[in-house]
Amino acid sequence: MNIEYHNFIGTFGVLLTLLAYFLLQAGKWQSSQTRFSLANAVGSAMILFSLYFDFNFSGFLIESVWVVISLYGLYKSLQLRKLNAPSP
Repeated sequence: MNIEYHNFIGTFGVLLTLLAYFLLQAGKWQSSQTRFSLANAVGSAMILFSLYFDFNFSGFLIESVWVVISLYGLYKSLQLRKLNAPSP
């Protein structure tokens, strides 16, 4: 079986997104953590990359929205970090 590199990248993105969701449900990660939003954004971007080669509008739509939501979560997480950082 010969898997094309873009499918490998997309599959890795799926695994990364699912791992983040599993760790959230298992109580190991929290949705407010930077790593959760980052894993979702990167995973979805990897899926979008694979969709460039084998386009599917439904997949493109959900992954695009997922990236935007994840980037918003990442922004909020970083802002929260900045507010909670100790003052010099």
